[in-house]
Amino acid sequence: MSEPVAHELVAHAEDSALWSTLRRHTQARIGLGRAGSGLPTRHRLELQAAHAAARDAVHSPFDPDTVAAALTGTPTVRVRSAAPDRLTYLQRPDLGRRLDATDRAHLPSGEWDVVFVVADGLSSRAVHEHAAAMVRATTARLPADWRVAPVVLAEQARVALGDDIAHAMGAAMVVVLVGERPGMSAADSLGAYLTYGPRPGVTTDADRNCLSNIRPPLGLTYERAAGKLAALMGRARELGLTGVGLKDESDALPAAGSAQFAE
Repeated sequence: MSEPVAHELVAHAEDSALWSTLRRHTQARIGLGRAGSGLPTRHRLELQAAHAAARDAVHSPFDPDTVAAALTGTPTVRVRSAAPDRLTYLQRPDLGRRLDATDRAHLPSGEWDVVFVVADGLSSRAVHEHAAAMVRATTARLPADWRVAPVVLAEQARVALGDDIAHAMGAAMVVVLVGERPGMSAADSLGAYLTYGPRPGVTTDADRNCLSNIRPPLGLTYERAAGKLAALMGRARELGLTGVGLKDESDALPAAGSAQFAE
């Protein structure tokens, strides 16, 4: 073997080892190499499988019974958006933000501090796997004086449907647990959107706080996400707002001179 060829093989082996090490720390597709002008067969098949999983997550039907069964002992209410089917939901996002008129009339009303809305969004898989655990973990961290409404299970729902639901029920704030748009590395990611004083058609995305990528063990754990969410909910009730005016300070370092730094 000539010296240049041997040198090239050694360099390739070192390069492969480096990328293998880096790939252990991320789900991003990095350093996949090539076979001719394309990807190696193994990585191409993995990409096709991820694409299929994302499509399945978007089109798989939401099963409220699955979530209700996982919330044993917790009252639930079922509603639909104004989108009559999945195809309409995907083509008409505006209908996914409006509550079905018949279902609105059957929602219970009261002086609730918060209502949790479990919404299928763009990944029913994420909701089936993570939503019930997030509801339980978050409510367990709320003070005893919080008035929590029955959990609303919403089909063909966008985030803003929570505004309509909370307004109809008389809840001061709403937490929408929704299946996020699947990517090529995650088809089961759950998002949590917190809104104080929601008003249908008036509240904007700037008025919400969002926790994304809730999906243990590769994303946020239930405990960490619920801790952040409960802290934000407490501050929202104190300040009377959410969104750009409310910051997540749960990971902030204590200020210099505070008790943590006192000698």
